[in-house]
Amino acid sequence: MTVARFRSRGHTLLELMIAAALGLVVVAGAVSMYRSQRVAFVRATDALRIHDAGTTALALIAAQVRMAGFVPADMAPADTSAGLFGCSGARTVGSFESRSCETVSTHSDGIAVRYIGDTISTWPSSTGRPTDCLGQSVTTDAAGSDPQRIPIVNRFHARTGSAGEPELYCDGSGRPGVAQPLVEGVEGLRVRYWLKDAHTALDASAIARDQWQQIVAVDLCVLVRGAPLGRRTRYVDCDGVSTLATDTRVRQAFWRRVAVRNQARRPS
Repeated sequence: MTVARFRSRGHTLLELMIAAALGLVVVAGAVSMYRSQRVAFVRATDALRIHDAGTTALALIAAQVRMAGFVPADMAPADTSAGLFGCSGARTVGSFESRSCETVSTHSDGIAVRYIGDTISTWPSSTGRPTDCLGQSVTTDAAGSDPQRIPIVNRFHARTGSAGEPELYCDGSGRPGVAQPLVEGVEGLRVRYWLKDAHTALDASAIARDQWQQIVAVDLCVLVRGAPLGRRTRYVDCDGVSTLATDTRVRQAFWRRVAVRNQARRPS
């Protein structure tokens, strides 16, 4: 009788090393793909956040600039003074009549907008009062004044907040002198002004006090800062200059030109 003999054959050391190497290649490829996908996701998310912050900031300021000098059609204007005032590298302070500038650490421009607020031109508060840029109810102490038609002054500037992050701030007539953040990430605000029949826009520092009534358009620019992404990048700032960032955060500038319609209609 023939007896079948079976021999079990094990793997050689070389085969084990090849299998381990192939396994490491597969794992390394999977880890590399995961990291690249994660980096791409983080950058896309940061780019979206920057875009949202920039467009939101411009929309908020532009909406107010369009209101500059507004007076309801059935209400005679109390005076012919300007609806705009700005500062170069500083924020606007003081009353609108005795306005002045106060330097901020970011050297961001500041702009103040004045108009008559009512429940049509602004969102009404729960008490039926006009509201400012922060949605705060605005009242007046003037005797005999209409409680639903009130002069409103909203002031915008960009600075670093208490949490160490740059933000767009507004100081409204609801609580004068108490600025509140509106949009996070706004590192700078740049504002230039177009005088009637001018061929170029001017900085606020180049405009005389009696020329603010002649502003017919405003060029707005906000510079938005993103999250740290591990490497320095270049960006174009609000002056149109290509700049290398001093840190690893991505930055992007957003521009918009806004017509000051109420002042443009005034007779010269």
